[in-house]
Amino acid sequence: MSRMLVCATALALAAGLTACGNGSGGGSSNDGRIHVLVYGDASNKVERRIVDTFNKTSDVKAVLDTIPGADYQQKLQTIISTPQAPDVFFNWGGGSIQPFVKAGLLMPLTDFVKKDPNLDDKFLPAVFNSAVVDGKPYGVPMRGTQPVLLFSNKNVLDKAGVQPPKTWDELLTTVKQLKAKGVTPIALGGGDQWPTLMWFEYVYDRVAGPELFKKALGGDKEAWASADSKKALGMLKELVDTGAFGKNYDSVKYTTGASPALVASGKAGFELMGSWYYAQQQQDAKDFAAKGLGYTTFPTVSGGKGDPSDVVGNTNNFYSVLKKTKHPEAVAKFLKLMYSDEFVKAQLAIGNLPTTTNTKQFLGQSASPAYSRFQYDLVAKAASFQLSWDQAYPQSASTSMHQAVQQFFDGKLDADGFIKAMQALPAE
Repeated sequence: MSRMLVCATALALAAGLTACGNGSGGGSSNDGRIHVLVYGDASNKVERRIVDTFNKTSDVKAVLDTIPGADYQQKLQTIISTPQAPDVFFNWGGGSIQPFVKAGLLMPLTDFVKKDPNLDDKFLPAVFNSAVVDGKPYGVPMRGTQPVLLFSNKNVLDKAGVQPPKTWDELLTTVKQLKAKGVTPIALGGGDQWPTLMWFEYVYDRVAGPELFKKALGGDKEAWASADSKKALGMLKELVDTGAFGKNYDSVKYTTGASPALVASGKAGFELMGSWYYAQQQQDAKDFAAKGLGYTTFPTVSGGKGDPSDVVGNTNNFYSVLKKTKHPEAVAKFLKLMYSDEFVKAQLAIGNLPTTTNTKQFLGQSASPAYSRFQYDLVAKAASFQLSWDQAYPQSASTSMHQAVQQFFDGKLDADGFIKAMQALPAE
């Protein structure tokens, strides 16, 4: 995600937010504007454009505030119940907003939808429903759907004489071939922890199918101790032990741009990442994004229960609304822009894939029509689209989950230790 100035402390956060954003002033409670808080990364260029469009016709103006990606979750939770809370904020739906709903902080969007049914009807149902809690909508989709893909440097692969792997066995072979050429086979921002989690999500799905995680999320702790779980962990350990990620992955972060740079510069062959990776490479390494960036689906596992079409990732990001906003009518007007043609075309221009019903007609206008169609077909045909584990679980589980994932990759937890750590997580 794009590197931006980090606001140093929670006490200075109100000032820091505006320093990172478009305007000046304090939080939503005292300056007469709508504050829209988003995750700071390469997609912010679209969010700034939509805010500018809104401000051309609205008496109540909006200001975009950003928090750098690595700090977003922590700082959002720091300010969400303070006077510095935004009116509208970026999230992942699912477990990421459940605690805020339970605390009575969010506005159900039922009345917004009654007045403008398009706020529901203009989005794919499976996506819109990801932000429905206890039967009420608490989010409007923004940005685009974000399946996790296996990205590559096509030039590195060509020089090593390898093809993107279609099976797990081919992946292991490819790792050995890239190592022999002196290239780190797979870039990994292990310092952020969450990129490592993506490997667990896919391997578990390919081995066990989506049911194992659904059972675990629903409170069935024995799911983590199942034979399929142990098989998946054995495969992950084998991959790490082959040197697939090199030795220094814990000192590398995606959020600083370090892991994408390894791929763009030819020092690594692959990186498993959400579909926003295209926008990141387009921003940081434009020529590489246009000519050298490859992408494919995650390898299949022989004898696995998961459908080869299954994907994991984030169904979309969402805008949710704080109950205490003083400008609900203006907020409702702002949210309407999330299904506008302008929004769809602007997202496609940076490689994002909106989940609006009018998206398909604009695919040919995207930054890379082939990439957009690949994503669209992938999501449309997916037998299962599993939400990222750290977004499906309550946010109180994230730190422990990320630590368990990192410690297993580092050899500090064996399979039994990882299973116990996952069994200790609070479920839905």
